[in-house]
Amino acid sequence: MSRTAEVARLTLPPGRRVLVISDIHGNLPFLQGVLAAAGYTSDDILILLGDLVEKGPDSLSTLRWIMALAERNTVYCVRGNCDNLISDFAQDERAPEDAFFRHYLSVWGDRCLLVQMGRAAGLALRGPEELPALREVVRARFAPELAFLEAMPEILVTPDYLFVHGGVADEERLDGLDAWRCMKNDDFLSQGHAFRRWCVVGHWPVTLYDPAVPRSRPLLEPERHIASIDGGCSLQIDGQLNALVLPEAPGGAFSWFAYDGLPTAAALDAQAPSADSVNVRWGRNALEVLERGRELTRCRHLETGRVLDVLTEYLYTDQGVVRCEDSTDYRLEVRPGDVLSVVRRISDRALVKKDGVTGWYFGRLRA
Repeated sequence: MSRTAEVARLTLPPGRRVLVISDIHGNLPFLQGVLAAAGYTSDDILILLGDLVEKGPDSLSTLRWIMALAERNTVYCVRGNCDNLISDFAQDERAPEDAFFRHYLSVWGDRCLLVQMGRAAGLALRGPEELPALREVVRARFAPELAFLEAMPEILVTPDYLFVHGGVADEERLDGLDAWRCMKNDDFLSQGHAFRRWCVVGHWPVTLYDPAVPRSRPLLEPERHIASIDGGCSLQIDGQLNALVLPEAPGGAFSWFAYDGLPTAAALDAQAPSADSVNVRWGRNALEVLERGRELTRCRHLETGRVLDVLTEYLYTDQGVVRCEDSTDYRLEVRPGDVLSVVRRISDRALVKKDGVTGWYFGRLRA
């Protein structure tokens, strides 16, 4: 349903730390993990930049945990495109017949908040014919959750910052914008915008912006005043949840914390970074299989023509096209003693992360 974006304006009080987190996607352990890593307390201000729910393991518990946190602490939430789905479904009489909802529920299944609500209310979803009943259950049984999601503005503005899930084109013309375009604004950094305030966005995992090296850490563009912070939580195998810490005073340095839930190991050997690498990303991941192996499969990346080894378990076929989960041939720069997150180990190497960057490590690891 088309509507105008809601803009909330406020002034952040001085002397309090401000954390910004985006794209939790129903992953409560990651949210709790990154808050613990940041040493979050009730003295902090927490801004949740949208997509609190959907596509993760437990959206309903995550939403309720955030609602309880917001009752005790200073928490501001901005609406993302995934947060909007429940409202649209509950409000629109046509929603149960909408092909989108039928497709969405079939693709995400148990990771869909609508499904989790239905099951929590005792409704077994056997097929799309259950959607009208599901809408009535959501309306009747989940009024507090609906009210919380619907109270979230699409844009939060302070004198120094603009917080929006997807993005906007012009910070001086916020009133009257289309809400959906603010929530779902794909590939925002590639649109050439620049701002006077810092514009903090999520929605588009930051690794999608780099064709060479997989990076999940916050991406800061100082000359354009844009911070993109979606670390791919719940969506990427090596994804993480980022918490951006705003500077104590405007113009100062940003810092950040992250949580990826992966086991760690210490590096015993040095490794130099590779100078020429490719980052095979979602949407650009069509492959030609050249030689299939048990652990690794030699593939040609059709977009770049690059030949690389891809984890065999990462391969899948979509409508007759061979594709892969995000993959790379990048060799990570490692020093002895570095603590690495371990994504996958195979016989002669490991896929690891360091400071939010993913790559291969051929040295020894000590757990």
